[in-house]
Amino acid sequence: MSVKELFQFKNQRTKTLHLTWAAFFVSFFAWFNMAPLAGSMVESVGWLTNDHIAALAILNVALTIPARIIIGMVLDKYGPRRVFSILLVVMAIPTFMFAFGNTWMQLFISRLLLSSIGASFVVGIRMVSEWFPPKNVGFAEGFYAGWGNFGSAVAAIVLPWMAITLFGGDDGWRYAIAFSGVACVIYGVIYWFSVSDTPEGKTYTKPRKIAAMEVSSYKDMIQLILWTIPLVGALGLLSWRLQNLNFLSINAMYSIFIILFITLIYQIIQILRVNMPILRKGVPEDDKYKFKNVAALNTTYFANFGAELAIVSMLPLFFLTTFDLSVTAAGLIASSFAFVNLFARPLGGWFSDRMKNRKKVMLIYMFGIGIGLIGMGMIDSGWPVALAIAITVLTSIFIQGAEGATFAVIPLIKKRITGQISGMAGAYGNVGAVVYLTIFTLVTPQTFFFILAAGALGSFLFCWIFMDEPRGAHSEEYELSSVDIEQQKKEQTLANSSNSKSKSA
Repeated sequence: MSVKELFQFKNQRTKTLHLTWAAFFVSFFAWFNMAPLAGSMVESVGWLTNDHIAALAILNVALTIPARIIIGMVLDKYGPRRVFSILLVVMAIPTFMFAFGNTWMQLFISRLLLSSIGASFVVGIRMVSEWFPPKNVGFAEGFYAGWGNFGSAVAAIVLPWMAITLFGGDDGWRYAIAFSGVACVIYGVIYWFSVSDTPEGKTYTKPRKIAAMEVSSYKDMIQLILWTIPLVGALGLLSWRLQNLNFLSINAMYSIFIILFITLIYQIIQILRVNMPILRKGVPEDDKYKFKNVAALNTTYFANFGAELAIVSMLPLFFLTTFDLSVTAAGLIASSFAFVNLFARPLGGWFSDRMKNRKKVMLIYMFGIGIGLIGMGMIDSGWPVALAIAITVLTSIFIQGAEGATFAVIPLIKKRITGQISGMAGAYGNVGAVVYLTIFTLVTPQTFFFILAAGALGSFLFCWIFMDEPRGAHSEEYELSSVDIEQQKKEQTLANSSNSKSKSA
């Protein structure tokens, strides 16, 4: 896909791409509606403190991890058009609850529920992969993610202005947050009527089961179980952080641990229930894929997106204290991470499309992240501010380019379970953020950057050893296995039967 094609709005493929990144943009606009208004909230609500805001920030990512897994399963079965539209409309409810909540429990529950909207990212990944062939999917996915992510930056700029200038008064923040909910409802309806899951004449390929990811061998099934454990563990870590802030009692925390353990056991049972019959029957050779590729991409997103979320959270204060800058100047420097997203993610996908080896692109980016973060760890007050900013921006380009390169590979691993694969990798990005932000509370900023660098270089080594170049990575069409073709025939038969009944009625 060329940049020129981005402006061919009559092209249905291009139109779908723009409508989909806009849906992602709206969801992130709503998801990050609290941070820029936190000060106004504390000022206008007498009992609300900075500790409450810190707890709400934790809750804002709490359900994103399981939601990305669940949404990935659901969208593989029902299609991204339905799932994206319904998700936007449903998430407007906790947005309104939060906007007009007057008690801590109302804010607590609504923010917890609203964190599920972070799963929206996964939906668009499958939609874009349906409309773009392997040779172009990297740039398209990067453009979708880069411009959609910009919704968080726009929220930081627009919502305070709306709260102060447009609405005014002590409750201005409430109406500004409510506006983001209205945007979700309106765009959810628009998206439902404006897109289709696939181009005309193409059948949407669904997995045989959605309760758990399909694998191709017993060894892969064991790996899937092992890689499921940290997803649950991260939620336990979040509970521990809330308990440390005195927003959960010890008994409540232990109760959550028990629930998480039961959830883990249930998910392991589902993995066994879905995969044991498939493996006993035997997986056709042309339908096999290697789970180690999924694992490799889990590590890359843990190391790049996890690092991005962690750095964005601490960077303003780091520049403020290191160089004795004003709050405004430090904020502007930190905002460079969001603005870099606009071109860095698409660039990562573009390189993955243009170079003949997607694995090599992934390795270059992960190594670049590691070197860049080592450079950031060396920044101190003796550095020229301009050089510190340059290192920060360069590192950001590598981090977000790596995110684009990651999701340039994901649709190529196993087409019919793209939602589940992107859901798991996306969830690992949030696991990375949880782990890194917890570590940040225990170390100095310089040490923190070195730890992030170690994570990136560790992922580099993992990918170097275990990751394979996807089959048909630059082909005109996705490779379909005998199972995919059989599933398509079943779906086509069901569709024809449904159409015949409709005509008879």
